[in-house]
Amino acid sequence: MTTLQQAIEATTRAHDKAFIPYIMAGDGGLDTIKQQILFLQQHGATAIEVGIPFSDPVADGPTIQAAGLRALEAGANLRTILAEIASFKDEVHIPLVVMTYLNPIIRYGIEAFVDAAEAANIKGLIIPDMPLEEADLVTDALAGKDIALVQLISLTSPAARIEKLAAAAQGFIYAVTVNGITGTRDGFDEALHDHLRALKRIATIPVLAGFGISTREHVEAMNRSVDGVIVGSAIVKAFHEQRLGDIEVLLKAPANQ
Repeated sequence: MTTLQQAIEATTRAHDKAFIPYIMAGDGGLDTIKQQILFLQQHGATAIEVGIPFSDPVADGPTIQAAGLRALEAGANLRTILAEIASFKDEVHIPLVVMTYLNPIIRYGIEAFVDAAEAANIKGLIIPDMPLEEADLVTDALAGKDIALVQLISLTSPAARIEKLAAAAQGFIYAVTVNGITGTRDGFDEALHDHLRALKRIATIPVLAGFGISTREHVEAMNRSVDGVIVGSAIVKAFHEQRLGDIEVLLKAPANQ
Protein backbone atom coordinates (compact mmCIF):
# COMPACT_ATOMS: atom_id res chain seq x y z
CA MET A 1 0.00 0.00 0.00
CA THR A 2 1.35 3.42 -0.95
CA THR A 3 1.98 6.17 1.58
CA LEU A 4 -0.73 8.24 -0.12
CA GLN A 5 -3.37 5.55 0.34
CA GLN A 6 -2.26 4.97 3.92
CA ALA A 7 -2.69 8.65 4.76
CA ILE A 8 -6.21 8.77 3.34
CA GLU A 9 -7.27 5.53 5.01
CA ALA A 10 -5.86 6.69 8.35
CA THR A 11 -8.17 9.69 8.06
CA THR A 12 -11.25 7.62 7.23
CA ARG A 13 -10.51 5.12 10.02
CA ALA A 14 -10.67 8.07 12.40
CA HIS A 15 -14.27 8.67 11.18
CA ASP A 16 -13.11 11.73 9.29
CA LYS A 17 -13.03 12.61 5.60
CA ALA A 18 -9.95 13.35 3.51
CA PHE A 19 -9.37 16.87 2.28
CA ILE A 20 -6.82 17.45 -0.48
CA PRO A 21 -6.35 21.10 -1.43
CA TYR A 22 -4.79 21.97 -4.78
CA ILE A 23 -2.22 24.71 -5.22
CA MET A 24 -0.73 26.13 -8.39
CA ALA A 25 2.93 25.88 -7.53
CA GLY A 26 4.78 29.13 -8.14
CA ASP A 27 1.74 31.39 -8.32
CA GLY A 28 3.21 34.40 -6.56
CA GLY A 29 6.77 33.16 -6.96
CA LEU A 30 8.68 29.98 -6.14
CA ASP A 31 9.07 31.01 -2.51
CA THR A 32 5.30 30.81 -2.01
CA ILE A 33 5.35 27.04 -2.55
CA LYS A 34 6.79 26.36 0.89
CA GLN A 35 4.53 28.92 2.54
CA GLN A 36 1.38 27.44 1.02
CA ILE A 37 2.28 23.80 1.64
CA LEU A 38 3.20 24.36 5.28
CA PHE A 39 0.07 26.48 5.84
CA LEU A 40 -2.18 23.73 4.46
CA GLN A 41 -0.33 21.07 6.42
CA GLN A 42 -0.69 23.09 9.63
CA HIS A 43 -4.43 23.48 9.11
CA GLY A 44 -5.23 19.84 8.61
CA ALA A 45 -4.90 18.88 4.93
CA THR A 46 -4.70 15.12 4.42
CA ALA A 47 -2.44 15.55 1.39
CA ILE A 48 -1.75 18.36 -1.07
CA GLU A 49 -2.11 18.34 -4.85
CA VAL A 50 0.72 20.40 -6.32
CA GLY A 51 -0.21 21.75 -9.73
CA ILE A 52 2.53 22.32 -12.29
CA PRO A 53 1.94 25.31 -14.59
CA PHE A 54 1.61 24.43 -18.26
CA SER A 55 0.95 26.51 -21.36
CA ASP A 56 -1.95 24.34 -22.62
CA PRO A 57 -3.88 23.17 -19.53
CA VAL A 58 -6.84 21.42 -21.17
CA ALA A 59 -8.47 20.29 -17.90
CA ASP A 60 -8.19 23.59 -16.05
CA GLY A 61 -10.78 26.30 -15.69
CA PRO A 62 -10.12 30.06 -15.86
CA THR A 63 -8.97 30.50 -12.25
CA ILE A 64 -6.31 27.81 -12.45
CA GLN A 65 -5.34 28.79 -16.00
CA ALA A 66 -4.69 32.36 -14.84
CA ALA A 67 -2.71 31.10 -11.86
CA GLY A 68 -0.64 28.89 -14.16
CA LEU A 69 0.24 31.83 -16.39
CA ARG A 70 1.31 33.85 -13.36
CA ALA A 71 3.46 30.94 -12.17
CA LEU A 72 5.10 30.52 -15.58
CA GLU A 73 5.91 34.23 -15.65
CA ALA A 74 7.49 33.84 -12.20
CA GLY A 75 9.84 31.13 -13.53
CA ALA A 76 8.00 28.09 -12.22
CA ASN A 77 8.18 24.84 -14.16
CA LEU A 78 8.38 21.15 -13.37
CA ARG A 79 12.14 21.23 -12.76
CA THR A 80 12.25 24.36 -10.59
CA ILE A 81 9.21 23.31 -8.57
CA LEU A 82 10.58 19.86 -7.70
CA ALA A 83 13.91 21.39 -6.76
CA GLU A 84 12.16 23.92 -4.51
CA ILE A 85 10.09 21.23 -2.77
CA ALA A 86 13.20 19.08 -2.27
CA SER A 87 14.80 21.99 -0.39
CA PHE A 88 12.24 21.80 2.43
CA LYS A 89 10.96 18.22 2.15
CA ASP A 90 11.97 17.37 5.73
CA GLU A 91 9.38 19.87 6.96
CA VAL A 92 6.53 18.19 5.05
CA HIS A 93 4.78 15.37 6.89
CA ILE A 94 1.78 14.75 4.62
CA PRO A 95 1.84 13.31 1.08
CA LEU A 96 2.37 15.64 -1.86
CA VAL A 97 0.73 14.71 -5.17
CA VAL A 98 2.04 16.30 -8.37
CA MET A 99 -0.55 17.15 -11.04
CA THR A 100 1.12 17.72 -14.37
CA TYR A 101 0.40 17.19 -18.02
CA LEU A 102 2.38 14.62 -19.95
CA ASN A 103 4.37 17.01 -22.13
CA PRO A 104 6.47 18.51 -19.29
CA ILE A 105 7.33 15.01 -18.05
CA ILE A 106 8.51 13.90 -21.49
CA ARG A 107 10.50 17.10 -21.91
CA TYR A 108 12.10 16.60 -18.49
CA GLY A 109 12.87 12.95 -19.29
CA ILE A 110 10.62 10.34 -17.70
CA GLU A 111 13.24 8.57 -15.59
CA ALA A 112 14.89 11.85 -14.61
CA PHE A 113 11.47 13.23 -13.60
CA VAL A 114 10.66 10.21 -11.44
CA ASP A 115 14.07 10.43 -9.77
CA ALA A 116 13.55 14.14 -9.06
CA ALA A 117 10.03 13.48 -7.75
CA GLU A 118 11.33 10.79 -5.43
CA ALA A 119 14.11 13.13 -4.24
CA ALA A 120 11.41 15.70 -3.40
CA ASN A 121 9.45 13.02 -1.50
CA ILE A 122 6.49 13.21 -3.86
CA LYS A 123 3.97 10.46 -3.06
CA GLY A 124 1.46 10.70 -5.92
CA LEU A 125 1.17 11.62 -9.57
CA ILE A 126 -1.83 12.77 -11.60
CA ILE A 127 -1.50 13.11 -15.38
CA PRO A 128 -4.94 14.20 -16.66
CA ASP A 129 -4.11 13.97 -20.37
CA MET A 130 -2.56 10.50 -20.22
CA PRO A 131 -5.11 7.74 -20.97
CA LEU A 132 -4.78 4.43 -19.18
CA GLU A 133 -3.70 2.79 -22.44
CA GLU A 134 -0.59 5.01 -22.47
CA ALA A 135 0.29 4.55 -18.79
CA ASP A 136 3.22 2.30 -19.63
CA LEU A 137 5.04 5.49 -20.61
CA VAL A 138 5.61 6.09 -16.89
CA THR A 139 4.81 2.86 -15.04
CA ASP A 140 8.19 1.25 -15.71
CA ALA A 141 9.99 4.26 -14.24
CA LEU A 142 7.58 4.29 -11.26
CA ALA A 143 8.06 0.58 -10.50
CA GLY A 144 9.38 0.11 -6.98
CA LYS A 145 8.81 3.78 -6.09
CA ASP A 146 6.40 4.98 -3.44
CA ILE A 147 4.65 7.25 -5.95
CA ALA A 148 1.01 6.37 -6.61
CA LEU A 149 -0.30 6.85 -10.15
CA VAL A 150 -3.78 8.26 -9.52
CA GLN A 151 -6.52 7.59 -12.08
CA LEU A 152 -9.32 10.01 -12.95
CA ILE A 153 -12.77 8.58 -13.64
CA SER A 154 -15.21 10.81 -15.49
CA LEU A 155 -19.00 10.89 -15.40
CA THR A 156 -19.20 9.69 -19.00
CA SER A 157 -17.01 6.59 -18.60
CA PRO A 158 -18.93 3.37 -19.37
CA ALA A 159 -19.16 0.70 -16.68
CA ALA A 160 -16.51 -1.56 -18.20
CA ARG A 161 -14.00 1.27 -18.38
CA ILE A 162 -14.78 2.40 -14.85
CA GLU A 163 -13.96 -1.09 -13.60
CA LYS A 164 -10.71 -1.10 -15.58
CA LEU A 165 -9.66 2.30 -14.27
CA ALA A 166 -10.61 1.42 -10.70
CA ALA A 167 -8.53 -1.75 -10.88
CA ALA A 168 -5.48 0.19 -12.11
CA ALA A 169 -5.79 3.11 -9.69
CA GLN A 170 -3.27 3.71 -6.93
CA GLY A 171 -3.46 5.95 -3.88
CA PHE A 172 -7.05 7.01 -4.47
CA ILE A 173 -9.58 7.24 -7.27
CA TYR A 174 -10.14 10.79 -8.49
CA ALA A 175 -13.86 10.94 -9.25
CA VAL A 176 -14.50 13.88 -11.57
CA THR A 177 -17.82 15.46 -10.60
CA VAL A 178 -18.55 17.54 -13.71
CA ASN A 179 -18.40 17.15 -17.46
CA GLY A 180 -15.88 19.83 -18.32
CA ILE A 181 -13.05 21.80 -16.81
CA THR A 182 -12.22 22.71 -13.24
CA GLY A 183 -13.87 25.70 -11.60
CA THR A 184 -16.64 26.66 -9.24
CA ARG A 185 -20.21 25.40 -9.63
CA ASP A 186 -23.50 26.28 -7.94
CA GLY A 187 -24.33 22.74 -6.93
CA PHE A 188 -24.60 19.06 -7.85
CA ASP A 189 -27.63 16.89 -8.58
CA GLU A 190 -28.60 13.57 -6.99
CA ALA A 191 -27.56 11.61 -10.09
CA LEU A 192 -23.98 12.53 -9.30
CA HIS A 193 -24.29 11.06 -5.82
CA ASP A 194 -25.72 7.86 -7.30
CA HIS A 195 -22.68 7.68 -9.58
CA LEU A 196 -20.27 8.28 -6.69
CA ARG A 197 -21.90 5.66 -4.48
CA ALA A 198 -21.76 3.15 -7.34
CA LEU A 199 -18.07 3.91 -7.79
CA LYS A 200 -17.50 3.39 -4.06
CA ARG A 201 -19.08 -0.05 -4.28
CA ILE A 202 -16.58 -1.30 -6.86
CA ALA A 203 -13.49 0.51 -5.55
CA THR A 204 -10.90 -1.21 -3.38
CA ILE A 205 -9.12 2.05 -2.54
CA PRO A 206 -10.47 5.43 -1.36
CA VAL A 207 -12.65 7.50 -3.69
CA LEU A 208 -12.29 11.28 -3.61
CA ALA A 209 -14.42 13.75 -5.54
CA GLY A 210 -12.99 16.74 -7.37
CA PHE A 211 -13.79 19.50 -9.91
CA GLY A 212 -16.27 22.24 -9.06
CA ILE A 213 -16.15 21.78 -5.29
CA SER A 214 -15.65 25.26 -3.92
CA THR A 215 -17.74 25.89 -0.81
CA ARG A 216 -18.19 24.47 2.66
CA GLU A 217 -21.63 23.22 1.60
CA HIS A 218 -20.15 21.41 -1.42
CA VAL A 219 -17.60 19.69 0.82
CA GLU A 220 -20.29 18.54 3.24
CA ALA A 221 -22.51 17.26 0.42
CA MET A 222 -19.74 15.35 -1.37
CA ASN A 223 -18.50 13.77 1.83
CA ARG A 224 -21.81 11.96 2.22
CA SER A 225 -20.99 9.84 -0.83
CA VAL A 226 -17.19 9.54 -0.95
CA ASP A 227 -14.10 9.32 1.26
CA GLY A 228 -13.13 12.95 0.79
CA VAL A 229 -12.70 15.81 -1.64
CA ILE A 230 -10.16 17.69 -3.72
CA VAL A 231 -10.65 21.46 -3.80
CA GLY A 232 -8.73 23.49 -6.37
CA SER A 233 -10.00 26.79 -7.78
CA ALA A 234 -11.32 28.08 -4.44
CA ILE A 235 -7.96 27.41 -2.76
CA VAL A 236 -5.95 28.93 -5.61
CA LYS A 237 -8.12 32.06 -5.66
CA ALA A 238 -7.98 32.47 -1.88
CA PHE A 239 -4.18 32.20 -1.82
CA HIS A 240 -3.89 34.70 -4.68
CA GLU A 241 -6.16 37.15 -2.87
CA GLN A 242 -4.53 36.34 0.49
CA ARG A 243 -7.81 35.30 2.06
CA LEU A 244 -6.33 32.58 4.28
CA GLY A 245 -9.38 32.56 6.55
CA ASP A 246 -11.50 31.25 3.67
CA ILE A 247 -9.13 28.30 3.28
CA GLU A 248 -9.34 27.53 6.99
CA VAL A 249 -13.14 27.48 6.74
CA LEU A 250 -13.02 24.90 3.94
CA LEU A 251 -10.51 22.73 5.81
CA LYS A 252 -12.72 22.76 8.90
CA ALA A 253 -16.02 21.90 7.23
CA PRO A 254 -18.22 19.94 9.67
CA ALA A 255 -18.23 16.84 7.48
CA ASN A 256 -14.47 16.62 7.99
CA GLN A 257 -14.91 16.04 11.72
